[in-house]
Amino acid sequence: MREVRVAVLGASGWMGKVHTMAYNTFPHFLGTSGGTARVVALVEHNPALLKDTDIRAPGARIEKDWQSVINDPEIDLIDICLPDNLHYEVARAALLAGKHVYCEKPLADTAEQARELADIAKAKGVITRVGHAFPRNPVHDLARDIIQSGEIGEITLFKGCQHVDMYADPTSPFMWRADGRLAPTGIVGDTGSHVFSFMDFLVGRVSSLVADNIIVTRKRPVVSGSNMGQGGKLTGAEEMAEVTNPDATNLLVKFENGASGIVDFSRVATGRKFKQTYEVYGTKGSIAYDYDEVNRLRFYSNDDREGRRGFREIDVGTENETFRAFLPLPNFALGYNESKIIEAFEVIRSITTNTLAWPTFETGHHICQIIDACMESSRTRAWVDIPAVAS
Repeated sequence: MREVRVAVLGASGWMGKVHTMAYNTFPHFLGTSGGTARVVALVEHNPALLKDTDIRAPGARIEKDWQSVINDPEIDLIDICLPDNLHYEVARAALLAGKHVYCEKPLADTAEQARELADIAKAKGVITRVGHAFPRNPVHDLARDIIQSGEIGEITLFKGCQHVDMYADPTSPFMWRADGRLAPTGIVGDTGSHVFSFMDFLVGRVSSLVADNIIVTRKRPVVSGSNMGQGGKLTGAEEMAEVTNPDATNLLVKFENGASGIVDFSRVATGRKFKQTYEVYGTKGSIAYDYDEVNRLRFYSNDDREGRRGFREIDVGTENETFRAFLPLPNFALGYNESKIIEAFEVIRSITTNTLAWPTFETGHHICQIIDACMESSRTRAWVDIPAVAS
């Protein structure tokens, strides 16, 4: 059994806390045969934000600058939970130092940057992972198996969406996610990348698309200390900051395998606390998923006899090894944190076995290509082709 030593960057934020928890938790459910992890460093520019570290990461040291952990020979894995605009710079430095890298999505600001990162990782022979955790819910393994086994035939259409109401209220405070300098692609890289990960995982590469990006609320009040899920009482005298990245996107896509797609996502869907769905239609059947029934897939097959055709509900259960590790009964829902625990386990196992696992930085590059194409298409009001990667 090998122990992987980890530095978590951006440790005080929501995602930094989730990652730290996942490393500590996965052995309880998924065992130690794939190795274990020990968080040895927590990096936070404002150490005062880190609390209870002796419980969250016993023995971990606190660092203010991410550069301090990059060249540390005691650290095997650099875990990046920093704002989007830092992903490329930090990941590149870590890769050049020969570190394994686990980076939250989106991998980089541009596909060109992501391509460079994937190439460096390949040259260095290190393990990479992008934090697209939603498809690691075991129900999506079932969906992929149904598709790849040909049970619904050739894929003809993908429909996907993800909507939240984080910014539905025009008075919701400004935060870094609305700043085009810190998050250049806005909702496209933030939420759209989740839908794009399902597209890559289930259907395959996108070859072209046309997109319309929308800024719904142009200016928002600046409230000190506000962040996702948090706010402060407005006085009416707040400085207003300009929103400089998209709030919502609608797009049409074409896949390399000939399938088409209809996709939409936003952070301004009033009343939608979290809506995530997809439907995949084929020549012999279809599947449908809704996050509100997080471990349930709906499956339709033309092979059913006439008069009995209809969507059946399949609750993923103990027949799936990963689900069984958490729960002994079907239809006991696994949530987002469990998906992150699975992801952390797979990252550590990839390192200890030197085996790549989806989604690597190559996957991250493809998703960044889609993001780039959305930004270009909306700007030019035209279809944009996505070139295939030379093998």
